[in-house]
Amino acid sequence: MPVKRKRCVLDGKEVRSLDRFYEEIARQLRFPGHFGRNLDALWDVLSADIEGPVEVVWRNADSSREAMGPDFERVLRVLREVDGKRRDFRLRVG
Repeated sequence: MPVKRKRCVLDGKEVRSLDRFYEEIARQLRFPGHFGRNLDALWDVLSADIEGPVEVVWRNADSSREAMGPDFERVLRVLREVDGKRRDFRLRVG
């Protein structure tokens, strides 16, 4: 029986801060309670704690990029690193 893909859909019109990003990804992917809401913790949870397959879709990403500034690029870098490490993780940014 195929495993159901966990999916997180972020909308850049809603995700306009780092705090909001952490809230949404943690809620949608059901992060463990020990998630530390920082980039290192994001890497740890996505690379090891969450069972796959996982898909993160970031719609209207330019709105988040504009509102979040450098934080957006930092988060995106972590997501891309996880995407490169895990075969069962997929990132789509648009």
